[in-house]
Amino acid sequence: MEASPLTRQLPPEVFTPKIIQLYDALFKDDDDDDDEKTDGFWAEFFLLRPDRRVLRNLLNKLSPTDVLLLEHRTRELFARSVAAVKTGQGVAPLHALDTLSVFLSCLLSKRYPHPSSDIMVILAGLDHIDAVFSGFVSALESIIRNGKSLDIRYKAVEVLLAVTAGAYQTTLLTYLIQRDLFPSVMKLIQDSESPSQSVEPFTLLGLLANYNKFEFQNPYQLRLNDFVNEAAIQKVIRCIGNTCQSLRSRYIKIQDDLPEGWTFAGTLNMIGLGAIAPGPKPPKKPVYDVETAKKLFTQLPEEQAAVLLAAYDFTHANKLFCFNLVTMAAAEGEEQPIASYLSLTSYLLQHAYLSPRATYYAHLNLMVFRLLIEDPVICKRICSEDSKVAVRLCRQRQPFLPLVKGERVLAISVLDTMIDAINHNLRRRLDVSLYTLCFGVMLRIISYLSRTRTRLEYHWSEFFRSLLSIIRFLSQYTSDLKDLPHIETLLDHVVNLIALSLSAGEAFLPGPAAYDDLFYKVVESGEVLVKFKENYRLINRGSNSIDTLINVSTHYKQLLAESGGKKISSFLTTQQVTEVIRQGYETLSIQAKEGLDSWEKYREADERTLLKKTARAVVVDVRTMVER
Repeated sequence: MEASPLTRQLPPEVFTPKIIQLYDALFKDDDDDDDEKTDGFWAEFFLLRPDRRVLRNLLNKLSPTDVLLLEHRTRELFARSVAAVKTGQGVAPLHALDTLSVFLSCLLSKRYPHPSSDIMVILAGLDHIDAVFSGFVSALESIIRNGKSLDIRYKAVEVLLAVTAGAYQTTLLTYLIQRDLFPSVMKLIQDSESPSQSVEPFTLLGLLANYNKFEFQNPYQLRLNDFVNEAAIQKVIRCIGNTCQSLRSRYIKIQDDLPEGWTFAGTLNMIGLGAIAPGPKPPKKPVYDVETAKKLFTQLPEEQAAVLLAAYDFTHANKLFCFNLVTMAAAEGEEQPIASYLSLTSYLLQHAYLSPRATYYAHLNLMVFRLLIEDPVICKRICSEDSKVAVRLCRQRQPFLPLVKGERVLAISVLDTMIDAINHNLRRRLDVSLYTLCFGVMLRIISYLSRTRTRLEYHWSEFFRSLLSIIRFLSQYTSDLKDLPHIETLLDHVVNLIALSLSAGEAFLPGPAAYDDLFYKVVESGEVLVKFKENYRLINRGSNSIDTLINVSTHYKQLLAESGGKKISSFLTTQQVTEVIRQGYETLSIQAKEGLDSWEKYREADERTLLKKTARAVVVDVRTMVER
């Protein structure tokens, strides 16, 4: 008896989505299946929504050798995807872009024996790569400029990010350099509806502008230099500010460092009567132990920090961008972009020692502030009352600087950030480059204040205490530090900054008390200064002003000895010492070296090695962005 056609068929044990079946059919290891897939196969392939996770897992399992053996399939997939992007109907272009993003991210990041040529072989073959890849870049540029929707335009940018991050050390990127995508990407940024939408396009420009820029004249650098569209610049700055807030929030989520204000409910909780406290109970925030918090901080900043490389390049190339970065007002209910940028910098600097990534990004932001301070017009703005803004500075590690709420002149917040950085990164393997940048920024600010006789209300006592603490540290660990590269430059910066403050303090310190306090601290550190000079043999270094500090200390030591004691604290009170210091001004002659308030202008070539390492770290972060 024949089975009834209405008999119920048993369902398969495991249901496999159709798109996954097509992936398996495309990449299965079958020597007899070398024929190209049919048009029907590809029509169905791009009609179905891609499963990015499954496709990524499948491609990641392939070794570089496996990929080269499957070159007929990789070429076919690439060619068909590009064709779907160009002429596909309905959802096909969007699905093709999704597929290309995963495909290129996975395949280009593998370690091939001959990276440039092998990548060209798996995408199109050496004979056809020019035509195929040029057409591919042209199609993406057209979508970025005039795509039907913002969604598909951002997908095209994501594909270009996958190419840029995956092929950054190969010659394949020359196709993106020659095409000049700058106008199209900037148009997309202008058309964006929120700051967060500009992160990936701006990051793409940053990577392209850094590609081999020390080896040839990169056209994207020229584009950044010549760009004068202020509306687009302001959108970019909003994007930077918004991203900095987002990155900072991850640090605060691990450890909220803002002191809580007094509340009645909080007081009841402290004494165990929280149950009767009025109002809803605030949600409990997780509290991590020191080691757990340190491990979490090590993973920060998140990969969106890649945008900081583009911010550095725009600052270095474009004065209009610099001016807008410092002067741009906050949007309603938002934080001012420069406040967010400086705030993130303070968080990066307090945790810079935890990972190379954090160090690289901290360096980038420090170089931006050096560039800003070196511009006379912008420095004037930063040091003026017009720049007053509230900046949330990191307070996640002791020692803390005094907490000041409300708006302050921007230069004061910059000084606080630099002091925090030098207080929290003291190591026997000192990051000399980071310290030199911090002291360089402070030296330039103090130089401007002294020349213009600009007086700022600031906790100068903490400032000078930190400077002299660094000299004590350098003296104590001389054997570990004296042979570090470029340590001489750092020593000059530290000593010359204190010497400049001594010789020109009357011009920028708010009153006699602050000036007296500086002298008191220098006199108190007399023995340390002599040891410091001997340890680093500064007697032979003409660019260092250590003798100025020692002479001041010696002068007052003699006066104090005459007043009743060989040591400051032996018999005289602090008030008596201060009185001796004031009387000693009449007989004191500060023989400061000329040019203490001068400095060398920033040269990017001097930071070549650091910038190349930073670009490589950014490439890894961009790859993570694309894969998420």
